[in-house]
Amino acid sequence: MSGSKKEFAVIGLGRFGGSICRELSQLGMEVMAIDVDEDRVNEFSNIASHAVIADSTDELVLKSLGIRNFDHVVVAIGDNIQASILTTLMLKELGVENITVKATNDYHEKVLRKIGADQVVHPERDMGKRIANTIASTSVLDYLELSDEHSVVELMANKRIHGQTLRDLNIRARFGLNIVAIKRGKEIFVSPRATEAIYEGDILIMIGADDEIDRFEAYLEK
Repeated sequence: MSGSKKEFAVIGLGRFGGSICRELSQLGMEVMAIDVDEDRVNEFSNIASHAVIADSTDELVLKSLGIRNFDHVVVAIGDNIQASILTTLMLKELGVENITVKATNDYHEKVLRKIGADQVVHPERDMGKRIANTIASTSVLDYLELSDEHSVVELMANKRIHGQTLRDLNIRARFGLNIVAIKRGKEIFVSPRATEAIYEGDILIMIGADDEIDRFEAYLEK
């Protein structure tokens, strides 16, 4: 999903952290890839904007990386629960605004939430690609991959399309997308009519090709 250029740091370049790092890079975001393992860092040196060998449990190291200046930090440390918790705690203390952390189990999640993680994810349940798309965008609320090129996405309607009907917007002809439902507060309109007006804050559930979803999102964010 396209969006304004944000700066991300991904700490831990295992399968999960690696997939987030790759996807954010493909989305054109600035990404710093961080791991203690030199081989993993080397693997991402041509993928991420910066790839750094660093111990994220060392506060001085985090400070030297300017970690607090990043818009969003993803802690994707694998089996070392202690390192994951310590890293999250230090990121919070350093004033990082948005922290997403991978949890290994429910107990781990409880601790992460207590110490102030903004989002806690379980990679077994959440795809790296889906999470990357959601955190990279200002208007994407949820994202579900149907195939390599097609997705279902929830987008928040903004002022740009407020008050326009589906017919006015002509989304199918202009973007090749289908709006399958509109959520408005507690109501949901399935297969909305062409005369249905869209209001700021409505959630549009759309299906279509990833490229076209990107294009529509860019149109919303102009």
